[in-house]
Amino acid sequence: MSAPEPLVGEHLAIDLVNTRPAGADLVGTAEQLAQWLRLQEHRLPETFADPGEPEVRAVQQVRDHVDSALTALRHGERPPESALRGLTAAQAAAPAVRHLVWDGDRCVTRTRREGAVSARLAAVLAEAAVDLLTDPAVDRLRQCAAEDCVMLFVPAHPRRQWCSPERCGNRARVARYYRRHK
Repeated sequence: MSAPEPLVGEHLAIDLVNTRPAGADLVGTAEQLAQWLRLQEHRLPETFADPGEPEVRAVQQVRDHVDSALTALRHGERPPESALRGLTAAQAAAPAVRHLVWDGDRCVTRTRREGAVSARLAAVLAEAAVDLLTDPAVDRLRQCAAEDCVMLFVPAHPRRQWCSPERCGNRARVARYYRRHK
């Protein structure tokens, strides 16, 4: 059986945590990370083509920190200090610098990060996590109601129960139908 396709469309930090569905790691190899980055490229400030093992490790480390913080918040607890420090350190490893440039008509700024690709990628993902963790919407974060699903989402509608209507929602409706018609 092949690994599931990455679920995308939530906040970038939630999509990152959702790369670890039950029994799988969807960014466990450089090829898998490259696929996930292609799905997210419209949300990233630069193209992270051809990731290697350093990028895989950096992304997994940020994901672990985000997951740890979100798990604590979902249970009404304080996020672990190690997770908060880890996200801060990831950002500090490749700080964003606003460069003043001339675009032909006026001065504009372009934000760039310096450092190794793995540090820049980790910093971008850690920054997204900080944005999520400080957003009031994090209070609405839910885990999918499907029995075997661990995916997270922020519902746009208060009655939303599943990470995806096509994935878990459809499976739940089919199972409910079979139970009723047995």
